[in-house]
Amino acid sequence: MAIQETDFIWRNGELIDWHEAQTHVLSHALHYGTSVFEGIRCYNTPNGPAIFRLSDHIRRLFDSARVYHMPIPYTQEEVEAACRMVIRSNHLKDAYIRPIAFFGYGGIGVLPGKDTSVDVNIAAFPWGAYLGEDALAKGVNCCISSWNRAAPNTIPTGAKAGGNYLSSVLISHEAHSRGFDEGIGLDVNGLVSEGAGENIFVVSDGVIRTPPTSASILSGLTRDSVIKLAEAEGYDVREQTLSRESLYVADEIFFTGTAAEITPVRSVDGHVVRCGGRGPIAEKMQERFFGLFSGETQDRWNWLQPVSDNAMEVQHVA
Repeated sequence: MAIQETDFIWRNGELIDWHEAQTHVLSHALHYGTSVFEGIRCYNTPNGPAIFRLSDHIRRLFDSARVYHMPIPYTQEEVEAACRMVIRSNHLKDAYIRPIAFFGYGGIGVLPGKDTSVDVNIAAFPWGAYLGEDALAKGVNCCISSWNRAAPNTIPTGAKAGGNYLSSVLISHEAHSRGFDEGIGLDVNGLVSEGAGENIFVVSDGVIRTPPTSASILSGLTRDSVIKLAEAEGYDVREQTLSRESLYVADEIFFTGTAAEITPVRSVDGHVVRCGGRGPIAEKMQERFFGLFSGETQDRWNWLQPVSDNAMEVQHVA
């Protein structure tokens, strides 16, 4: 999906023109994948644009950076303020926000040197349905990838780091080359992990199941939101290991993620889910999730953070 360009990007403490946001070819992250990032949605609500779980996303950004010994030269509050600034400056209402921090120029070895910069950039732009406009209603066709997710203690799968997504590239490329909409990765034990860029939920006999964090997944914030919304509706939600064949006999399957939002899965390896597409639980979760932004679902968790004009000034920390 092509990026719809906007006017400004926040880079290292200041707003710059979109086309000026360039990086040196010898930046550490370009060679070794040492970036951490987030994908965040801003929705136009009855009270104006609001960012979904902004503080939680930025907290995870800083947690990911900590795992990779990357000192971000701003506070979490400053980065949150910068996200709001980018939305306002580009006059956006519904948008996707991409904050990214990475080791930049200053050394060529694997270990970032003391002179290697840590650069922080935030872009925002309009972005529709990640898996297609029809996918939210009709679902997507998926396959199990021949590429497994990384085994525990190889890379920190709980960190949202650029290098971690190389496996996602392979999983997604394989799926598309075989005529599917998306791929699903298994963990090192052959159990269900997640989609190329999404967490996964499986419904059988009214019970909603999702793989645990030990299954080499990213603990997604949309995943967490759906768990809370489902429990609030009285559903039995369980985090437990799932076999490959459990996908073949499921009543419903759906993906969750900032990009995918809540997208039903129609089939896996040619096995159509028992409900035939979007099931009643996936539809209910979509209703409750998108209702947060229309005002029809009470935001009891204070997930929506308004894009206000009184965001704090963002100063560089020496």
